Amino acid sequence: MVNVTINGKNISVKEGTTILDAALQNGILIPTLCFLKDINEIGACRICVVEIEGMERLAAACNNTVEEGMVIYTNSPKVMAARKSTLELILSEHDYSCATCARCGNCQLQSLAEEFGLSTDVYKKKIRKIKWNREFPLIRDNEKCIKCMRCIQICDKVQSLGVWDVCGTGARTTVDVKGGLEIYKADCSLCGQCITHCPVGALHERDDKNTLYKALADKDKVKIVQVAPAVRAAWGEELGLAPEKATIGRMGEALRQLGFDYVFDTNFSADLTIMEEGSEFLKRFSDRENNTFPMFTSCCPGWVRFMRTQYPELVPQLSTAKSPQQMFGAVVKSFFAEKIGKDPKDIVSVSIMPCVAKKAEAAYENMGSDERGRDVDIVLTTRELVKMIKAASINVYTLEDKPLDDPLSDGTGAAVIFGTTGGVMEAALRSAYFLATGANPDPDAFRVVRGYHKGWNEAEFDFGGAKVRCAIASGLNNTRSLIEAIKSGEAEYDFVEIMACPGGCAGGGGQPIHPYDSFEYRGELLHKLDSDSKLRFSHENPSVQKLYSEYLSAPLGEKSHHLLHTDHEGWKIK
Repeated sequence: MVNVTINGKNISVKEGTTILDAALQNGILIPTLCFLKDINEIGACRICVVEIEGMERLAAACNNTVEEGMVIYTNSPKVMAARKSTLELILSEHDYSCATCARCGNCQLQSLAEEFGLSTDVYKKKIRKIKWNREFPLIRDNEKCIKCMRCIQICDKVQSLGVWDVCGTGARTTVDVKGGLEIYKADCSLCGQCITHCPVGALHERDDKNTLYKALADKDKVKIVQVAPAVRAAWGEELGLAPEKATIGRMGEALRQLGFDYVFDTNFSADLTIMEEGSEFLKRFSDRENNTFPMFTSCCPGWVRFMRTQYPELVPQLSTAKSPQQMFGAVVKSFFAEKIGKDPKDIVSVSIMPCVAKKAEAAYENMGSDERGRDVDIVLTTRELVKMIKAASINVYTLEDKPLDDPLSDGTGAAVIFGTTGGVMEAALRSAYFLATGANPDPDAFRVVRGYHKGWNEAEFDFGGAKVRCAIASGLNNTRSLIEAIKSGEAEYDFVEIMACPGGCAGGGGQPIHPYDSFEYRGELLHKLDSDSKLRFSHENPSVQKLYSEYLSAPLGEKSHHLLHTDHEGWKIK
């Protein structure tokens, strides 16, 4: 243990503890901008500087460790003056048109500027713009970049893609796509982790709210929206709703007030995905000699993009099943269009997703057909939905908790956990076991696959005498480690679930942004919804059963193949 004094308080902490952590452990807050624990501890922003007795220069608290007898001041006049000067310099190269910024009200720089009372420009502003393709789902505004390097480190260390890099020298130093590439030519998976870890508005998703507003105003169109499982665990956060109040029913009421004609639950198509993907796995597994293993899940478009760019030779091992988003859109513009007597092209199919990559997925050439158009026309993130609710002045506290519309809103507990890492695998195993043995397992029999792991999680299960070897990974660096182990022969599996974002969709790149990771908390909420569900097996979803009996006939049938499956090499990365 090391004994130090911080702001007159005598404390003891473990040797090797940073000044920042030592202060935090004792309830003393030190502001930061660039710091991300274990990821970005480079002291670049200089906001966390502190004064140490006996040292002339101020020291960064994030990457300097405590030493025996240190006397530290975190808010001395010298420290406060230095922080204010640093903020003024940062703002001299920052476009602080806050009112029109995607991060207005949720920006660490904006908060610090307000706290320090910065109201006038001290230095002449020098703002450098860099041209960007505004049609791409991920947008970078260089004029808002504060060169904290978080995006570089997240992409390198957590996602192992290296999309971002420092470019230029001296006063021209900034961050841009590595190698000077156009973003669509880089190996970006569109996971959006750079967005959720950016402290300002330099990175954000393409704003599709105006496109949706125009569609909602078109009286000749039927406006249909689906809501993904992970959205229900996060939409209330920015609206001040407690988790027990932020129900899918209340969200549905908000969406009706926004102007949607039908509000459905993507849980329905998550269960449908399990029926198709689970059946596909059993078909491959029963014919092992003529198939290559493992079979990989395909519901995460960020992961599919990663596979396409990093391991194209393994793409044939992806399940051919579309994601729940795309399956839902296909069903809406076929089965449901017939039900309500509408031409599919008169339907506007909208999805609310915790994801940025979903915006790209909806636009892929093979995600639709000539007769029905795109499966999904418009994709909004959870953040965009919250902004629309706020803009419409909807009082979320008075919303009624009403059921969503029929017949595409029945969902099981198995579908809810699609939103957290391990959930797709667990849901698939529940129904695959039934399809293989004719009996339901204990719904919690596969709980060992749950949760975020550094590296990957693995398990083996007995399916009526047959051993099924499974692996689960989330975060693309973990994914790369897993795939390299599979390729080298170090590891062998039959079925593998991958989610691009750490923690799965709960920590997706389209979710509300906090200074801390929230995926574990959101994942726990989704597992509670599962455990509280009356139905916990996808094959018991009555609406899915009805869809097969009235329209699709059977999983992997001719119509199912046409509507619900795809060629993952049938679209261009752009």
